[in-house]
Amino acid sequence: MADKILVMGPSWVGDMVMAHSLFQSLKQHNPDVQIDVAAPAWTLPLLDRMPEVSEKIALPFKHGQLGLIERIKFGRSLNNKHYTQSISLVNSLKSAILPFAANIPKRTGFLGEMRYGLLNDIRPLDKAKLPKTVERFVALGMAKDQALPQIPQPALLADSANAKLALANLGIQVSSKKILGLCPGAEYGEAKRWPTKHYAEVANAALNQRWQVFLFGSDKDIPITQAINEMTQSRCIDLGGKTKLGDAIDIMSLCNTIISNDSGLMHVAAALDIKLIAIFGSSDPSHTPPIHPNATIEYLGLNCSPCFK
Repeated sequence: MADKILVMGPSWVGDMVMAHSLFQSLKQHNPDVQIDVAAPAWTLPLLDRMPEVSEKIALPFKHGQLGLIERIKFGRSLNNKHYTQSISLVNSLKSAILPFAANIPKRTGFLGEMRYGLLNDIRPLDKAKLPKTVERFVALGMAKDQALPQIPQPALLADSANAKLALANLGIQVSSKKILGLCPGAEYGEAKRWPTKHYAEVANAALNQRWQVFLFGSDKDIPITQAINEMTQSRCIDLGGKTKLGDAIDIMSLCNTIISNDSGLMHVAAALDIKLIAIFGSSDPSHTPPIHPNATIEYLGLNCSPCFK
């Protein structure tokens, strides 16, 4: 019987993009392996663009919710899938409950939050040896003490036809051969965000050279994208809060260049093989850099950084 692996996936866009390196690595070492991924429902559009993933399982639990009984019941409902291994990319206690309840014989993950017993293939995490998140993900797919292979670059398969349809549904036409995408949002507040006025300056420069400028962002980023657009006399295409994740990925694939803070969309742009300029502030480009050999990282490296605050 072929190996069948259940991956307990991360909840963040950037981390899920980086998990694609693990999925590719697993397939490279065992082409017949089946990879299923259990993750929050809103991450599934990312998995839809990763051909290595066979089945996407939407987890019904709220963020931060332990839901012990619910997790046990959900895990037991997966017993009939006969997984040979689980890999937990999240280091929390609750992420290890479901594979245990599903009676998966080999349950792999890093040591964390007293998961003894729930996991039976526990790996100590040497942060000095594995400084990058993507390296840690790929290492969990290898045998213990096995040398880390060359890391495959995440590569999302975008749908350009859906991108044009999504834009048409918003009443937007692609009117230029050159499109600049700006991703001015980021979780955890202003410390991770390049100042709005700087994004507006870049946007105006591109617009004056007859580029189209798309502003990407979630509902939380609407005030930022609106502010940038106001500083450009509303000449940008403001997509802040107007697209679902899958549509945003496909529309982003139409861009020639992306400028982004350290965010999930930065990793999406890298995985779409777009020219990328990534701006880091309070976070660490040696820990979660864009996984693309030609990405440009802008980082001042101040004495107080990285502080992750």
